[in-house]
Amino acid sequence: MGSSQRALLSLLDQCLTFSHIKQIQSLLTVSGNISDPFIASKVISTCAISDFGDLYHSYRLFRCLPCRNTVIWNTMIRAFEEKGDPTTSLSLYSKMLQNGFLPNNFTFSFLLRACAKLSALSMGFMLHDHVIKLGWESYDFVQNGLIHLYASCNIMDPARKLFDSSLNRDVITWTALINGYAKLGQVMVARELFDQMPEKNSISWSAMINGYAQLGFFKEVLDLFNSMLASGYRPTPAGIVSALTSCASLGALDQGRWIHAYVDRNKMELDTTLGTALIDMYAKCGNIETAHSVFNEMPIRDVFAFTSLISGLANHDESASAVELFEKMQHEGVAPNEVTFICVLSACSRMGLVEKGLGIFKSMREDYGIEPWVQHYGCLVDLLGRAGMLEEAKSVVRKMPMEPDSYVLGALLNACRMHGEVELAKEIFKFLNEQNLDHGGVHSLLSNLFASAKQWDDVAKVRTGMQEKKVRKVPGSSSIEINGVVCEFVSGNYSHHLTQEIMLALFEMEKHLKSVCLEDDGDDK
Repeated sequence: MGSSQRALLSLLDQCLTFSHIKQIQSLLTVSGNISDPFIASKVISTCAISDFGDLYHSYRLFRCLPCRNTVIWNTMIRAFEEKGDPTTSLSLYSKMLQNGFLPNNFTFSFLLRACAKLSALSMGFMLHDHVIKLGWESYDFVQNGLIHLYASCNIMDPARKLFDSSLNRDVITWTALINGYAKLGQVMVARELFDQMPEKNSISWSAMINGYAQLGFFKEVLDLFNSMLASGYRPTPAGIVSALTSCASLGALDQGRWIHAYVDRNKMELDTTLGTALIDMYAKCGNIETAHSVFNEMPIRDVFAFTSLISGLANHDESASAVELFEKMQHEGVAPNEVTFICVLSACSRMGLVEKGLGIFKSMREDYGIEPWVQHYGCLVDLLGRAGMLEEAKSVVRKMPMEPDSYVLGALLNACRMHGEVELAKEIFKFLNEQNLDHGGVHSLLSNLFASAKQWDDVAKVRTGMQEKKVRKVPGSSSIEINGVVCEFVSGNYSHHLTQEIMLALFEMEKHLKSVCLEDDGDDK
């Protein structure tokens, strides 16, 4: 390679715009150097993979080349996979074979990633067959690609066999397997592997944290999150979101505040995912004012951020603000989704805004092309029932395009309780009984209705029916956070372990109150 060619290639590394790349390409084309496979590969790679390049310009250049080699094919396959077009990557592989070029280990690493993104398991099996025939199976990143493919497609037996036979397992290999088991709900197997890892990184910690979060093991999420920080690892954004979701579910406000402070200290971007998680955490932990503040700080607010705050406002008896925020959302051009409508219809129901609610329900189909779910009909029945419009509520139930579920009929039953409609309640209960939808909450609601009407014989029948069917009311529960630790108490559970938890929580609370009192006394002095 001549000095002029080396100079032009070095300029490619310094390009800052697509225009610069095109100028160098023109010089190479005029001089005839573009026909050199190495030089062509460098131009194509810079144009296809750089942030300011043009993938399809690169592809046009690729198609015009008089001679290609495996490196150039790999460059294009990689570029389409990394730029979010894995289907074209796989299509290029077929053309590569048709043109008589054999893939190498790099080719397969790109192709296996493309298969994983598409969950293209049959194509993955074919590639695995090619890997074995061509002798590339022992290469680490090819093995990692196969393990990741099988794990992402929930096929763990071949993934585990490859893992067990691998002599050079790196952190990527371990993490891929942990992710696969966690996705299948085999969190104990995932944790066993995680504990055996000789080396961990932030991604492997977050994979285990996210696995716990997906299965609702929220206490384990926070325990592992705290261990991760204590071990000196920085959590990924996904790990932070899982921790905030766990705080929301457990009511661990102090822990949630600490995570929020960590986000601020590390100047992490308040994107839509992280911002929505913070809004949800504060709203569910009872701090709706801070949830609103986070919402206002977000530079970009999408449908999920709006929906999360609308839900929080509705659940904190601020239904008027929820409806107002819904209207602001529409004014800003953010289209509501199905969940948004459930939240705002619930807000209308609590406020008794019948006309407003009916208009919003109508707009779902007419303005946004959203077909109502059974939950939306349940909200509509609740809206009409609370307002005493029982005939209209019954009409909605009759005209529903799907079978009413226990939520819809429960809303109608609750309206019967509010307005003393005993006979209609009996009809609803009979239907629920026939459909095996008569859970504990329905029995309790009907029992309370009969009791308020002083129909004690009917109360006794409901109670007897519950005993015969062994229907139990879901016990009430509450939780308390002491020094960042959440203790949950369940009604009717008097186990020795729970008694110890209660005594410990009360002891900690007493110490905390004494310290506060002493501080106050000091201030008075």
